[in-house]
Amino acid sequence: MPTLRTAYGGPPASGDAAPAPDPAAAERALALLSGRPLVVLTGAGLSTDSGIPDYRGPMAPARMPMTYQEFVSGPDARRRYWARSHVGWGRMRHAEPNPGHRALARLDPHLLITQNVDGLHERAGTRSMVALHGRIADVVCLDCRATSSRAALQQRMAVANPSYAERHGAATVRPDGDVELDDTDGFVVPACEDCGGVLKPDVVFFGENVPAPRVARCYDAVDALAGSGGALLVAGSSLTVMSGLRFVKRAARAGVPVVVVNRGATRGDPLATERVEAGCSEFLARLAP
Repeated sequence: MPTLRTAYGGPPASGDAAPAPDPAAAERALALLSGRPLVVLTGAGLSTDSGIPDYRGPMAPARMPMTYQEFVSGPDARRRYWARSHVGWGRMRHAEPNPGHRALARLDPHLLITQNVDGLHERAGTRSMVALHGRIADVVCLDCRATSSRAALQQRMAVANPSYAERHGAATVRPDGDVELDDTDGFVVPACEDCGGVLKPDVVFFGENVPAPRVARCYDAVDALAGSGGALLVAGSSLTVMSGLRFVKRAARAGVPVVVVNRGATRGDPLATERVEAGCSEFLARLAP
């Protein structure tokens, strides 16, 4: 699976050491955010309580993503991608929203921007949101651009590769729904049912750009905070790459307060008005009881 949080920047790195928790910082952050219009930016750290591992937490090992360029380079790369995805997605699809997702749905921010592709914000009931990197539940044909359901493709792969997922059931799950798996020879990858073309998950791979209309909508929401006395809340993102960090920079330049809640240091810490070393679920449950 792609490392979606590296849509801009270098390969993923293991998480930095976590700062020492400061209980007073959490209290200041809660007071700062209370009653304000909010834009919320979420990352993989928000979904760890749903059993989905992250890429850059304090204990996360370094992993190399498959790039878009590698994916389109030929059938061997695509076979490796889809074989791993077939095994892992069967588990990821059963993940449930955790208390952090549900708290954000209750909070109902002006806009929720997520870097995650797991669809858990939608399932928790968040109404106004941008899935910056798309959703892993959707598939697109690179030839005719037809979109289809990942669930339907999963069934087609199961028919074409009987018992494959069961044989590799012990493989380690990776953050974006795939698994650690080297032996993918012989895996049969279905083609587009409309034109016979190449199928790709409808998400932003490393090496691709986030669609401009999504970015523009997010910038507009952040810009509106400056005139409304609002704040930007970052929950569970290392902000390692520009895909998410640009919104923090935009807010900071406009004088908008920025609160960063994460386990482990983030690239946005120098720009934060308040930095809270804490799990997302515990903090958000207090923000939106």
